[in-house]
Amino acid sequence: MQAVTTIRGRTVVLPTRDIDTDQIIPARFLTATSRTGFGEHLFHDLRFQDDGSENPDFPLNRPAAEGCHVLVAGNNFGCGSSREHATWALLDYGIRAVISTEIADIFRNNALKNGLLPVVVDQDTHAWLLENPGVDVEIDVATATLRIADGQSLNFAIDDFARYCLVEGIDQLEFLQQRIDDIESFEEKRSWTP
Repeated sequence: MQAVTTIRGRTVVLPTRDIDTDQIIPARFLTATSRTGFGEHLFHDLRFQDDGSENPDFPLNRPAAEGCHVLVAGNNFGCGSSREHATWALLDYGIRAVISTEIADIFRNNALKNGLLPVVVDQDTHAWLLENPGVDVEIDVATATLRIADGQSLNFAIDDFARYCLVEGIDQLEFLQQRIDDIESFEEKRSWTP
């Protein structure tokens, strides 16, 4: 996993509430176990019309969305199943952070474990971001700070261990592997047997 220290970019706004993981990446596209290739199917049933052409009304299909790395989503983003592919699809498409007032717990945990930053903000900030698509933002992971081009700056909650892993560019397994000597030492010294 690459280190995630600072995310800078423009926002694209998807104001729909209750976007579930099946809308993020429909189940029929879950045919691979690698983390790549899912971006082309991101929001497939919303992005494309029945004939396969792009839906011109979908926010990610608009020219202004090109190159945007921060998704401002409606309330309760990522609800539904525990589909880790949803975070893979967002990352593969180029989204590096999701901002909302509410992000489903399982989705948030999957996002953090895969290098996608979920940022929960207050209603007023969220409303402003929804009304101002394409605004430049900067997210500092180490300080858990969101800076918006209009001068706003606010802190957001992030689990300390998740933040450490993001900044270091490691996942949970790599964290444990870095401490193998301590683990082996503990195993040798313990007086009980499992």
